[in-house]
Amino acid sequence: MLAPWHQVDWLLFALTIGLTVFGGIMIRSTELNLGWTDWWQHWLVGGIGLALALGIARWNYAILIQWHWAIYGLTNVSLLAVMFIGTTALGAQRWITIGGFNIQPSEFAKVGIIISLAALLHARTASTIPAVVKTLAITGVPWALVFLQPDLGTSLVFGAITLGMLYWANANPGWLLLMVSPLVSAIIYGMCVPEWSEWGTTLQIGAALWRSLPWLVWVAAMGAVGLASLPWPWLGTLGAIGVNGAAGVLGHILWGLLKDYQKDRLILFLDPEKDPLGGGYHLIQSRIAIGAGELWGRGLYHGTQTQLNFIPEQHTDFIFSAIGEELGFVGCLSVLFVFWLICLRLVLIAQNAKDNFGSLLAIGVLSMLVFQLIVNIGMTIGLAPVTGIPLPWISYGRSALLTNFIAIGLVESVANHRQRLRY
Repeated sequence: MLAPWHQVDWLLFALTIGLTVFGGIMIRSTELNLGWTDWWQHWLVGGIGLALALGIARWNYAILIQWHWAIYGLTNVSLLAVMFIGTTALGAQRWITIGGFNIQPSEFAKVGIIISLAALLHARTASTIPAVVKTLAITGVPWALVFLQPDLGTSLVFGAITLGMLYWANANPGWLLLMVSPLVSAIIYGMCVPEWSEWGTTLQIGAALWRSLPWLVWVAAMGAVGLASLPWPWLGTLGAIGVNGAAGVLGHILWGLLKDYQKDRLILFLDPEKDPLGGGYHLIQSRIAIGAGELWGRGLYHGTQTQLNFIPEQHTDFIFSAIGEELGFVGCLSVLFVFWLICLRLVLIAQNAKDNFGSLLAIGVLSMLVFQLIVNIGMTIGLAPVTGIPLPWISYGRSALLTNFIAIGLVESVANHRQRLRY
């Protein structure tokens, strides 16, 4: 059902349009000496995305409930098609070439999984263990297809969307912590627990146990969470301890399943100086660029690291380093303030939605954007590993930009239909 745009959040539209225009300016700055024209393509795709968002905002989002299984099926089919007819680039098979354009189905799958989970949790909240397990099972299929491409960054976004929507759907916070605990356990195990060869004499065993103390404390803490939050206290406690213990031991096996470039990203995130001319080059040059910007920046088109092209792929994943160098700390804070306003508008729309389905749609989009924002900025300043996640509306990427506008269109539809329409 079409409706006028009387109830849409025009500030939210203005903020996303502003970021898109700003993104084109920064993309042009990163390509000024390369002769590329991605900046105007960014604006062109942004205009198409805005038109889609405006159109979606007029349609009643509630009709998606009837089509959510079809959307879910189409999402999985598109991800499966990548494995057979996809185009390989940068060590991963993520794109499908249509009419000379590369389409990345995993980006659009983010919106697909948000719609699917919103419809599922709208019908039945996540206040019971079976409901949570069903939600994880629904997410698991597209997550696995994306992970196998391999696209570690987008698979992590799927996880963030699921956790955010489960929390909003009244899932016990302790359950959410237990869900992510095996991953944390594997990381702590790899960082703290010595190799088996180091468990020799009695003295060595004592030293090894001391080094393993953080991991042992984590496993015990998860046992306490299981005791406090699960419906079968003692069984849940033993299960939480067993799963976290097994996750730590199996961490070495899972490590072997990662691609070499993914291992390098994780290792060099901790110490990029180990390979300053190879895998650590991005991180080192990005930190130099952001640090060189100081308070006010070197000025638009005057950043030395940016204009001399020291940072590869700066127009996509590392666009924030150009902002930091040329616009400085003040420019970075301004960008973060705009993103904060966007998140605030999304929360307000979620709170004022007329039903749970609309509220969950807004929270799913919020979870997607917040996670991408934190990881992208974190990796440019050395606080997170490089995962290939773009900065929403600013990084160059046609599929990602369209996805973000489609997502905002859905949220605007929720805002536009807050009250019953009168004819």
